[in-house]
Amino acid sequence: MLVKHGESGKISMETARPGELENGREQGTRIRTGPIHTAAIGAERIAAGSISAAKIAAEKINCDPISAATIGAAKISAKPIVALPTIPATMRAAVYRGVNDVRVETVPVPLNSNGASGAGALGRGEVLVRIDTCGICGTDLKKIHTGSHSAPRIFGHEMAGTIAMVGDGVAGFETGDRVMAYHHIPCGKCYYCRKGTFAQCETYKKVGCTAGFAPAGGGFAEYIRVMDWIVATGGLVKIPDDIPFEQASFIEPVNTCFKAVRLLDLEPDETVLVMGQGPIGILLAALARRTGATVLTSDLYAERHAIAAKFGLDRQLDARGDVVAAAKAASEGRGADVVLVAVGADALIATAMQAIRPGGRVMLFASTQHGEAPFDPAAVCMDEKTLMGSYSSSVAMNDEVAELVFGGYRDGSFDLTQLISHRFGLEQAVAAIDLASHPQADSMKIVIKPQG
Repeated sequence: MLVKHGESGKISMETARPGELENGREQGTRIRTGPIHTAAIGAERIAAGSISAAKIAAEKINCDPISAATIGAAKISAKPIVALPTIPATMRAAVYRGVNDVRVETVPVPLNSNGASGAGALGRGEVLVRIDTCGICGTDLKKIHTGSHSAPRIFGHEMAGTIAMVGDGVAGFETGDRVMAYHHIPCGKCYYCRKGTFAQCETYKKVGCTAGFAPAGGGFAEYIRVMDWIVATGGLVKIPDDIPFEQASFIEPVNTCFKAVRLLDLEPDETVLVMGQGPIGILLAALARRTGATVLTSDLYAERHAIAAKFGLDRQLDARGDVVAAAKAASEGRGADVVLVAVGADALIATAMQAIRPGGRVMLFASTQHGEAPFDPAAVCMDEKTLMGSYSSSVAMNDEVAELVFGGYRDGSFDLTQLISHRFGLEQAVAAIDLASHPQADSMKIVIKPQG
């Protein structure tokens, strides 16, 4: 290709014939133009990727075939290179094969099956993420143990990792970005979205992240494909370099808890009882405490109370005792203003209703299986007590939650890595799921580390 300096001062190019190449140099470009002085360059940046070999003098640029790279008066701007492994054809994943049946298998990396390579291996607007950390959630366990979802699937949705590939049309993200991904994002237009009840939106109910098979999150695998509507509408969140992946993996569960606490509209003079001090119970209690309310916590295990104390939760009750009486004693005999039930035990609903004052609220947070639970209807009618629920995350709170998780790690007030009790490699995923399904006194948040 020949580059000519036209009468207008612009540079033009034409194809170079083989005979015009000098001294057997590789075919490339030759620039024919007058000298360019540094004054013409000024403060302009020269992109490093646009120069293959160049010799730039301090006074002018000689435009013979470019050979070496000596740059004097110009500034080179280039993004730091992030080294990522070559994307393999297959990966390891914990695959759900049926009720109580999870197997670590080799499966294809979730790219298109049309033989495309590069960006074409992804759908338009999609990204491929290499998973660093994925927490095990109680809803994952429910699906595994009840058979509520068809097999095969790859579960896991509390996940964070690094973008390994971007598809065509992706804006704002590139390979090497550290991200967490929400697996649900609503349409923003339907009746439920207009009412702010995002979890009831039909688009929200679709899963926008997959490691293969029917989309189910995919975090229990080495790679996930994040679909276009998740990427384009706020479901992919960049993680600052100073925030560990483990902290960022809590963004989705924190969002669900933040939503529940926000719905309660707590005030500083109120008393809150949180029943259950697993990871979710501690998140709920810690967020309630941030409103200024007095927070009581109940659990069977002293070990869990010890973890809760790291978040300032020091008004602790033994769940084997009379928590109703304790709630009343802490509120001048009225009862708690709010009880958050953070365990999926239907029998606790009646206890929670007894523990609140007339006009108080009971929030069910972990009752995700349909069934029947007795309670006194007159407590709702005559005592004006409210029984309510909260499920999943709110896209309207994504930014606020991310700031809370990142800022809380930086200042130490909300370091969620303290909730992690066990870390398992992907090959030990079955053991990780078993431990999460049978919690012990010393087990809290259990995470899978596909790369470690």
